[in-house]
Amino acid sequence: MAKARSKSGTQSASRRASKKAAAGDGASVASTRRPSKSPSVPAGWEPRITNQEQLDECLGRLPDEPGVYMMRDRKGEVVYVGKARRLRARVRQYFNGHDTRAFVPLLSQIVGDLETVVTENNKEALLLENNLIKEHRPRFNVKLRDDSNYLVIRLDPTQKWPRLELVRQIRQDGAQYFGPYHSASSARATLRVVNRHFQLRTCTDYVLERRRRACLQYQIERCPGPCVYDVDPESYGAQVHDVGLFLSGRHRELTNGLRARMKTAADELQFEVAARVRDQLSAIETTLTAQQVVGAATLDQDAIGMYREGGQVEFAVMHIRQGKLLGRESHSAKGLEHPDSEVLADFVSGYYAKAVFLPDEVLLPSPIAEDDAVPLAAWLREEKGRKVVVTTPERGDRRKLTRLAERNAASNFVTRRNRREDSDAALGRLRTRLKLSKLPRVIECYDVSHIQGSDTVASMVVFVDGVADKSRYRSFRIKGTGARDDEATLRQGAFQNDDFTSMYEVLGRRFRRALQVDEDDSWALPDLVVIDGGKGQLSRVVTAMSDLGIAVGVEGVDVVALAKERKRILGHGRAAMRELKARREAGEQRRYEDIVLAEDTATEQGQVEVRPERVFVPGVKEPIRLKPGSSERYLMERIRDEAHRFAINHHRKRRGKRSLKSSLDDISGVGPALKRSLVKHFGSIASIRGATIEQLGEVKGVGPALAKRIRESLGGG
Repeated sequence: MAKARSKSGTQSASRRASKKAAAGDGASVASTRRPSKSPSVPAGWEPRITNQEQLDECLGRLPDEPGVYMMRDRKGEVVYVGKARRLRARVRQYFNGHDTRAFVPLLSQIVGDLETVVTENNKEALLLENNLIKEHRPRFNVKLRDDSNYLVIRLDPTQKWPRLELVRQIRQDGAQYFGPYHSASSARATLRVVNRHFQLRTCTDYVLERRRRACLQYQIERCPGPCVYDVDPESYGAQVHDVGLFLSGRHRELTNGLRARMKTAADELQFEVAARVRDQLSAIETTLTAQQVVGAATLDQDAIGMYREGGQVEFAVMHIRQGKLLGRESHSAKGLEHPDSEVLADFVSGYYAKAVFLPDEVLLPSPIAEDDAVPLAAWLREEKGRKVVVTTPERGDRRKLTRLAERNAASNFVTRRNRREDSDAALGRLRTRLKLSKLPRVIECYDVSHIQGSDTVASMVVFVDGVADKSRYRSFRIKGTGARDDEATLRQGAFQNDDFTSMYEVLGRRFRRALQVDEDDSWALPDLVVIDGGKGQLSRVVTAMSDLGIAVGVEGVDVVALAKERKRILGHGRAAMRELKARREAGEQRRYEDIVLAEDTATEQGQVEVRPERVFVPGVKEPIRLKPGSSERYLMERIRDEAHRFAINHHRKRRGKRSLKSSLDDISGVGPALKRSLVKHFGSIASIRGATIEQLGEVKGVGPALAKRIRESLGGG
């Protein structure tokens, strides 16, 4: 696998600077490899912030320099640690509506103090942030915990007769470490391959010093027997060097060196030595041929994949060395409610803080914030001693590698997860958050689709225990309340451009069906009905249920409406901020507490007011906002998106059938069978319209007269 040469008791300048800065502020920074437990609240600590005026005063005194900030609650516990290029500007964003994360509105209510540590640059801030998160374990920070000590292979070239050994801790002792290996079987399999192709001793130092005769490994020519016989140190050192090349993935360098050594031995007439090197080279090449080739690059690369369902996240790290896949690691975390970019950035920085090898390239599946990417790349460069590229490829071989890593992450997620356990947890949290009367094991979601009222259809999708049950999907053709007078619209069928009325019709038909069947029928009432829309759609559903005598809540069915995210342009800079502030001062704090401002760089239209997705519940005035990244929000969005997809597909089929009918069915002499033959032969109505009379005549059943009539009816030239 990968190789790393530890630094004998030394630390990089950035690590020393970050620790020194933390110590100067009175913070005790834990080791990057062994995080300590969260420290207690400082003796005699009292909150400096208890109201808005004190908060504003504290924000005004913040330094406008790079560094790290810590937020303590009013009990003195550290609740959040972050870094910034400009501390003052970044911390202020938490309290002026710019930050979209779910916990941010809570900060102004609980923050008791703001502490900052100024650093020389962003790189030092990144290192210090990692250290402080490990030390304090704040409740609002992403914590990807993977405390297992994986096996690594240790090779100490400073020993007289070096050997390979399996260890679980990496020390600053000048040795080389290879790995990590996530299972003892894979690590020992690697040792067996090395012992088969390279002659290094396998006995311990104690046995080496006390052995009086050669062991079986010497007899089968897998050890030169330095314990008993005189062995050439130079020859043994060459084998140690080759083992390092093999384990670090530098296979081209290894095989080229063996070929050169074989040629040198042959030129010096040392034919027995040349023959042994030849056999060793052949065996190694056979082993390397079996390895999977996934790229053509000559670099050392790590491709990172991420798969997420709500708060459950799985990462896969693929180790590619000179185009060959040498290994893979998996890491998982639960209960994360942060944006993907932040989760990914925190994982990458945490992973390489304890990695034994740094590659030439780190390939990410999606971009991370510039504030994270720039210091991360600078830190990795200093640790490796040369440039480390951190990039998000969009095409080519590198993009294929990140897709492979993403597929591995998805596969690991499915393999590891307990679907019933995850489903019960998500459904339980959804019930609590929306105050439902029962656990929503059976959920139905409805959506209406049309184009300006034509071909209006509706979909019903069903999820049982959080999983789509496609056998219970239903689609509805809206009958409507009337039609336009023009002939084209009459051919379309019923016309319905009122989504509220369409939803009332669909729910009425669905619930009437439920009242006519036994409880075990697939039309039985669900636990929860979800409508894609806002208060208006929710009102129609409640009305339909009331008209049919179906109770809402404990004695019947829970109903909610899920409204999509909405954006509205407020303008630029301070003017936009003033408008939002004026609304809040006018007493609209409750309504706008979840509204944030974002810079819409794509349209260059300035500040944009964002109203996140909201859930409307009967009898509750204000909508409920589900936390971004939470399992319950992921479940609701997945159900809503599936209903939308199903409705769109049904609408397109209806529109396509109508288009086909209006073009061919009115032609005298063209029946259903001939229509199918024409479409099968030409592929589309457009191709039929462009065909000549001779080409139309090639279809069985189409004579010259009918071919001419088809051409004239379709408007062909």
